[in-house]
Amino acid sequence: MQDAFTGQPTRLRGRTLPGQPERRAILDDYRRGLAALDRLGAAAAECGVRAHTDRDLVLAEAEELSLLEAAGGAWAEFGAALRAWRAVLPLLPLDLFGFPAGSESPLEDGSPRLVHIGGGVEAWAFAAEPEGSVYKFFRPREGGGIGSTFAYAAGTETFLRAMAVIGDYRDLLEKLFLINLLDGMATELVGLTPEGILVAKQVNGERLPEAADVLPHLPPALIDIPSRFLRVDRDHPRLAFVGTEPWLIADMHDRNLVRAGDGRPRIIDLVAAPMPRDWIARSAPIRDWLARVHHDPSAGLLPAVADDEL
Repeated sequence: MQDAFTGQPTRLRGRTLPGQPERRAILDDYRRGLAALDRLGAAAAECGVRAHTDRDLVLAEAEELSLLEAAGGAWAEFGAALRAWRAVLPLLPLDLFGFPAGSESPLEDGSPRLVHIGGGVEAWAFAAEPEGSVYKFFRPREGGGIGSTFAYAAGTETFLRAMAVIGDYRDLLEKLFLINLLDGMATELVGLTPEGILVAKQVNGERLPEAADVLPHLPPALIDIPSRFLRVDRDHPRLAFVGTEPWLIADMHDRNLVRAGDGRPRIIDLVAAPMPRDWIARSAPIRDWLARVHHDPSAGLLPAVADDEL
């Protein structure tokens, strides 16, 4: 199946949920993307290229390195790493999606092939006509950041507090990966525009009623976080394990879930960040609790005590 705008292979169309083989393939695409971004950053550092933000790296073009690559060694690896990254996220002009070329505000001006259905600070969402897939355009922010992540600091009434802050491209890839990993609404990577807009494609769904109770619909893999450990400035903070690494997942309110074609509400957006290893290392209670819930997600705040020890 080909995407209607890019002609690239796609596993998503309209409101149809992909099967498990397709979901696994989408997750593998994100893993390749994250590995390619890591490789690109390492290759750039080896060549002494210092980027203020990762935006400078993700928008680089292989043609710019062609002469330097001829020197071989680290520069050849830099060029190979950039092409591997571009294979995951090709550079695509916005007018490919029907937005006016040369406009100072193309998303605001709109596209005859896309209907604006929502969005906020991070991204604008459009539904394709007539097949209905959702295309999200994540816009870079002032300073080169994009999307959101969490920053951690010492709390006053709690050990840690987490505050949503502007993220970078890796943070955005990780967020989209997690939406898929948590069996949320399937979301593919489409490409990057020369302006730095990351384009993603998502299965369409039906909005939930305003102020709907989403707690019964959160993924079962998510674990409540004791408030004595962490306070978060976003709705419904939860813990998730990606392999053995603990992650903070939050911002799962009624506008960030939609009802899928199978009738089940699924996550379409969230804010996430890995739990801070340096802070965890300072707190034996948090370390012990994380070890218990990794083994048994239903484990309580305190370790269980055998009856014969009471």
